[in-house]
Amino acid sequence: MNDFSSGTQAVVLVLFTTLVTVTLMMCVMAGPERDDLTNFYTGYRSLTPLKNGLAIAGDYISAATVLSTTGIIALAGYDGYVLAVSTALSLVLLMFLLAEPLRNAGQFTMGDVLARNMPGRAVRVAACVVTLSATVPFLVVQLSGAGSLLTFILGIPHMAGARTACIVIVGSLMIIYAALGGMRGTALIQMIKIVILIGTSFVVAALVLNRFDWNPGDLLRAAQQGSGAGPAFLQQGLQLGTSAVDRLDFVGLQITVVLGVACLPHITMRLYSAQDVPAVRRSMSWAVGTVTIFCLLVIVMGTGAAALVGSRYITAADPQGRTSVLMLSQVLGGTSSSAGATILYSAVAGMVFITLLSSVAGMTLAAASSLAHDLFAHAARRGQAEPRTEMTVAAWTSVGVGTVAIGLATLVQNWNVGVLTTLAICVGASAVAPALTYSLFWRGFTRTGLLATLYGGAACALLLMIFSKAVSGTPSAVFPNADFDLFPMQSTGLISIPFGYLAGWLGSRLDHRRRAADSRLNRRLYDESEARLLAAAE
Repeated sequence: MNDFSSGTQAVVLVLFTTLVTVTLMMCVMAGPERDDLTNFYTGYRSLTPLKNGLAIAGDYISAATVLSTTGIIALAGYDGYVLAVSTALSLVLLMFLLAEPLRNAGQFTMGDVLARNMPGRAVRVAACVVTLSATVPFLVVQLSGAGSLLTFILGIPHMAGARTACIVIVGSLMIIYAALGGMRGTALIQMIKIVILIGTSFVVAALVLNRFDWNPGDLLRAAQQGSGAGPAFLQQGLQLGTSAVDRLDFVGLQITVVLGVACLPHITMRLYSAQDVPAVRRSMSWAVGTVTIFCLLVIVMGTGAAALVGSRYITAADPQGRTSVLMLSQVLGGTSSSAGATILYSAVAGMVFITLLSSVAGMTLAAASSLAHDLFAHAARRGQAEPRTEMTVAAWTSVGVGTVAIGLATLVQNWNVGVLTTLAICVGASAVAPALTYSLFWRGFTRTGLLATLYGGAACALLLMIFSKAVSGTPSAVFPNADFDLFPMQSTGLISIPFGYLAGWLGSRLDHRRRAADSRLNRRLYDESEARLLAAAE
């Protein structure tokens, strides 16, 4: 269905080049001095609440949210609607429960929060391992999708060489953004991205509703017909199934999304760049409002894709439906030779491109920051590293993380890598969320409990995911011809989340008995910081 003329493709290519040039110049100009850690990691906390809120929303809305969620809505209806709502609820949960304590407790990375009352190399190493476990799979998914999507957008033949070239180009740009821009540079990219994203999505959603005379009922009826599922389009089950186990899997997936997405390290890292506690409150208000509006627009766009494009054409282009919003713009634009079609398709293509670039840049920065700050500066150098040395390490680790992600994305570009997105969110919900809530709100939490939560929750999620239906045993699995799906679900949350919390509780209780002196020290450190942490005292 991608039948636009060479003139349209030329316009898209010029737009991509302009976006890259502008964002790269802004990123370099906003980049930190080479010996200023506060500038590199937080941008001097100089962003206003509005700008910081837009940057948080930009980091939060990844390419997976834009493309995959829209595709799930177009193909699975109700299941996608609930996923979009859960995505918005996750940020609301972060706003009300964790945002202010994280801002008070953190400095640069998640490791700073966790090591606040439990200093030591083991905690820093564990924080770095879990950060990489949550960010690298997401990076691979984004880059792998970049190959397929950019070949589709530019009308390049869908060959392995072309996809690999697109992966390398996007990956190289993300390395440059993260290494040169730091927190402030990537924040500018996120702000540009979210403005373009909201504006373009609003236009597409308005055109969809206009096609149906602004009658949501007519739109839903057309979506039921276009999906080929009829009334089932508005009922749970098209994505995961309707059996009892499938319904539990659906519930588990939504719980995992609510608990896990907002706790991912590249999201929480943005909170440390707020000026003060009132600023973080206002920043989160802007972020939640922006994300909620976008999720509503995604629902309209996904439903419009089902109604106007149809599931048969969507799955023919991509079985996961990631190209549905691009195909929708083609239908809404009218004939391929018209100026309106060229403008609309170019705008949506530019939106997708800047979303891919900004998403991977933020994740790369989070991974590189943890490697440089937690692993190198604190675990290896015991907090004695020079600022210039640490920033040099951060720049080179950005190159290393990016190179590894590019290599992995190239290797798995023909796989169904959606399972890696689920894995990353499961790690966030099963390891990061329990560790943060216990560390911030339970004075009896100990180092052993923290390590048990981080390693236990992440290992449980990984082990269950390997033996899940998402990896083998079903036609949509990573290995559809294999059959080692011992775990009968596609999301691990129902088991791994309670396991992560239980591991932290058991580890802390056992630690109290064996190491009473250290436990008393942990309690004293928590009591000393509790007023500032929870009461927002400055």
